[in-house]
Amino acid sequence: MTSHASVGSFAVLLMSSKADLAHSRAITDALTGFGIPSEVRIASAHKTPAALLKLLTDYETDPRPKVYITISGRSNALSGLVDAQVAAPVIACPPPSEAFGGADIYSSIRMPGGVAPMLVIDPGGAALAAAKILALDNPDIHLRVVANQKANSDKILADDAELNPTVPHNFDL
Repeated sequence: MTSHASVGSFAVLLMSSKADLAHSRAITDALTGFGIPSEVRIASAHKTPAALLKLLTDYETDPRPKVYITISGRSNALSGLVDAQVAAPVIACPPPSEAFGGADIYSSIRMPGGVAPMLVIDPGGAALAAAKILALDNPDIHLRVVANQKANSDKILADDAELNPTVPHNFDL
């Protein structure tokens, strides 16, 4: 973990195992596009709960604005446990799975009362959700979110214009 002396918003990615590293990298790459630094850690709610709780205590003493993104497949106790222990927003972004016909996603959806991690399945979507949350208190991230939305809009309009070159496209957005 990096020093708490630096200033600025950040995202904490918590994986339940190293097997989730590729999914985590997709999220950190997208976060980088929004100018959001991230820290990636491995801790399991099932196998290392004491270490996880200590890690969360350390992060919660850091006054910087943060969002937790949990990456855990199969039985996702990680997202619920993290959300129940921290005041910052938690986004569950479980890796895709064909096991059990994809039904293991239900462990990320059904949470007990008073526990409410958000669920975003796409890694880029999880990074965007984190960016929008952190943008509430960070004008630089806000500008990057707006630029990202404009780029997405411009691409759709350009694709439509390419597909329909004889149709007027007067969208002053």
